[in-house]
Amino acid sequence: MLEDMLEAAQDRIGHRFEDPMLLQRALTHASLTEDRLESNERLEFLGDAVLGMVVCEYLHDTFPDLLEGEMTKVKSTVVSRRVCAEVASEMGLDEILMIGKGMASRDALPTSVAAAVYESVLGAVYLDAGLDTTRTLIISGLEDRIRQAAASGHHSNFKSVLQQIAQQVYNHTPTYALLDEQGPDHAKCFEIAVTIGTRRFPPCWGPSKKRAEQEAALMALEELGYAKRHDSGEVHVDLSSVPGA
Repeated sequence: MLEDMLEAAQDRIGHRFEDPMLLQRALTHASLTEDRLESNERLEFLGDAVLGMVVCEYLHDTFPDLLEGEMTKVKSTVVSRRVCAEVASEMGLDEILMIGKGMASRDALPTSVAAAVYESVLGAVYLDAGLDTTRTLIISGLEDRIRQAAASGHHSNFKSVLQQIAQQVYNHTPTYALLDEQGPDHAKCFEIAVTIGTRRFPPCWGPSKKRAEQEAALMALEELGYAKRHDSGEVHVDLSSVPGA
C-alpha cells in the first residue's frame, strides 16, 4: 500500500524519485512519528529556503523595474502559508500526507500543515534532483500568482507589466521619450510618451521622470486593453489573455 501511495504521489508531483525514501519522509507528518527527526520537518525547513530563493531569483530576472521593496512585497504574497497550502491542495498533497489518528479526524488539514507538506516536498525534490528540477516545479505552480501579484496595481509596477506584455505579445521592448519639461528647477513637470514598435501612445505628465514614465506605461496598458482605471482611482490589470501569464 505504501508503494502504491508513493507511486501516486510521484505522479501528482511530476517527478520520479531516485530515492523514494526522501518522498516518504516528505509525506510523513510529525503526528505519525515518535521521533520528530523522522518526520518531514527538516525537509520543510530546507524547502522553505529553496522556495524563497527561487521566487527571489525569478522576480529579479523577470521584473527588472521592480525595486527591492516591491519584490519583497510580491515574494511575501506568493510564499505565504495560504498560497503554499493552495498549491499543496492543487497538487493533491494534502490528500496523501501521512498523519496520526488525531489529525486524521479533522475534516481538512490546517493551512500551516498543508503549506508545510508543499515545502517538505520541495526539499525532497531538491535533494533528489537538484535546483533546476525544483525550480521548474516551483515556477509551474507559482508563476501565474507571481505575475498577478507583480501587476497588483501599484504605480511602480506599470512599466514592468508593460514590458512583459510588449515582449511576449508584440516582440518589442517599450521605449520612453521625454517630450517636454516645464516649471522651475525645484518643481519641474515632465511629459513622456512610450512607444512599442512603431506605435506611440498618448503622452503623460508627471512630477518626476519616473512618475511620468509610470503614467505613460499605464496609459499604454489602458490603450491596449490590459488595464482599467476606475472612478475610485483603483487600477485593475488583466493579464489573462497574455501568453504565459
